[in-house]
Amino acid sequence: MRVMQSAEPATARLTSVEWLIIAVACVGFAFDLYETLMMALLVRPAITELGGLRPGTPEFNLWVGLLFYVPNVAAGVFGLLGGYLTDLFGRKRILVWSILLYSVSACAAGFSTSLWQLLIFRCATLIGVSVEFVAATTWLAELFANPKRRESVLGYTQAFYTIGGLMVAGAYYLAVTYGEGLPMIRTGHQAWRYTLLSGLIPALPLLLVRPFLPESPVWQKKKSTIRPERPRISELFQPALRKTTLVATLLFACSYALPLGALQHTIRMVSGLADVQSFSPRQLEQAASGVQMFQELGGTTGRILFALLVIHVVSQRRRALLFFVPSLIVFPFLYFFAATRTLALLHLGLFLATMLFNGLHSFWGNYLPRVYPTRLRATGESFAANIGGRVIGVSAALLTTTLSNVMPGAGHAAQLAHSAGTVALFFLVLGAIGTFWLREPAGDRLPD
Repeated sequence: MRVMQSAEPATARLTSVEWLIIAVACVGFAFDLYETLMMALLVRPAITELGGLRPGTPEFNLWVGLLFYVPNVAAGVFGLLGGYLTDLFGRKRILVWSILLYSVSACAAGFSTSLWQLLIFRCATLIGVSVEFVAATTWLAELFANPKRRESVLGYTQAFYTIGGLMVAGAYYLAVTYGEGLPMIRTGHQAWRYTLLSGLIPALPLLLVRPFLPESPVWQKKKSTIRPERPRISELFQPALRKTTLVATLLFACSYALPLGALQHTIRMVSGLADVQSFSPRQLEQAASGVQMFQELGGTTGRILFALLVIHVVSQRRRALLFFVPSLIVFPFLYFFAATRTLALLHLGLFLATMLFNGLHSFWGNYLPRVYPTRLRATGESFAANIGGRVIGVSAALLTTTLSNVMPGAGHAAQLAHSAGTVALFFLVLGAIGTFWLREPAGDRLPD
């Protein structure tokens, strides 16, 4: 099976195998977010049913924080191991198994009978998601060796990341609207359970195309050496890579804090808006899925915007600042003003905020493969993404839910909005300053 080699021009036509590679990557990225954003939609009804807790109480807020925080920390720790295994056993093998893991565990979560069961299954789901992101970006970067083609493929396939958000918003809306006509799960027709069951979908086409996927030729070449060295995490902190690893880890933490500390809590602010007070419970759930739809439309726009900019903006620092700096205005507008006013203003602010965050998230998918050598590429990416994002950055989830108990505001929804805005602003300022220490890759080729 032929994949693009470095001698080929970026304008060469893609082969059928290359299109298959891109399609699998698009499905994987889409369901990464599909599985991740489920909890933002489902956390309120799931905790209410399984725990019998009332929204806005300290106990309810504690479980919200746990369901956002603990699975992400587990994903960070085991995701780091997944990056190491990707360097050890190959990109394709780990990619396939990670997608199967998050599909099956998400489906199993739909049959949870307690909050602890739901928490355990969510840990398994996010472990699969965290490993898939690193394996997929590494795999794509090494398969498409031509620099311009590689940047475009990484940029546009990651645009499908937010398609997953649109899909889960649509799936939840359908489950809310038509769930009564579906087979009963346990004792009822709960929309959150049907939505979790739908997480099994990406495993089905993957089983059909797996035999046709090629392994990274770059990794195979390194693996075929007489005595290949095992990757070691300690190498990330040797003088040549120490600054790169520390700065990338810090900035990834600042980036990942935005959804965990703010964006994924926005749906729970809808109930506090003045123009939804007369809504029935079903209308309120439909309004929440509509907010999710605006969020993912903004995300898709941000991914496409990054894909268009990536060829024209060469400086990595400038690329990052193009998304960090406007966020310093948009996130405070959203959480200190729009989220306590009307549904229309919330839609606007959320669209812009998710546009900027998703452009920033795409930046990391393009940047990280370019600063680590082949034998450490997935390990380095995994450390920045998982230790930075899912261990350090995810602390924003607990910070937001804890602060919401003491923040000023007329009702728990307004308190949550002010808490999310405070946390987001802190990490944005830290990220914008830290960007000036970001390493610029040497040349446009992947390091050997």
